[in-house]
Amino acid sequence: MIKVLFVCLGNICRSPMAEAIFRQKVKEAGFEDQIVVDSAGTGDWHIGNPPHHGTRRILDQYKISYEGIRARQVAEDDFRDSRYIIVMDNQNMQDLKRFQPKGLGEEAPFIGKMLDFASSAELKDVPDPYYTGNFEEVYELLQDSCQGLLQFIIEREGLTARS
Repeated sequence: MIKVLFVCLGNICRSPMAEAIFRQKVKEAGFEDQIVVDSAGTGDWHIGNPPHHGTRRILDQYKISYEGIRARQVAEDDFRDSRYIIVMDNQNMQDLKRFQPKGLGEEAPFIGKMLDFASSAELKDVPDPYYTGNFEEVYELLQDSCQGLLQFIIEREGLTARS
């Protein structure tokens, strides 16, 4: 099973939105028996909380389920269990290093930035709607990036959908 983990600061806005969107794309593409999706934050302020009301509102608007998503903090095991860890911005990338165990070698996950998979984003980092309030912009960026990420994983892993 291929695990994809999305990471942001508090795990209530960007990473749970990416988790929900990516989970839907995985299901629609017929890979739900091969890819599992999760999210976590580098901070611990919101552990156990559901996604931010702005994230829930935009996901409800587009009829994307966020059932079962609760904020949690990144743990060392995430580096052993995940094949892909995708962060929302440069600060998340820096913060992630404090959780990374030593000596993973070839077992280390692929770590990348979300917007590296966007088809047309001019931004380098996914803006944090907790501060900007612009959940629609984040939704559009994540929709595009999630599609690119799924294609990247399918090609990199040599996946074929099972009927």
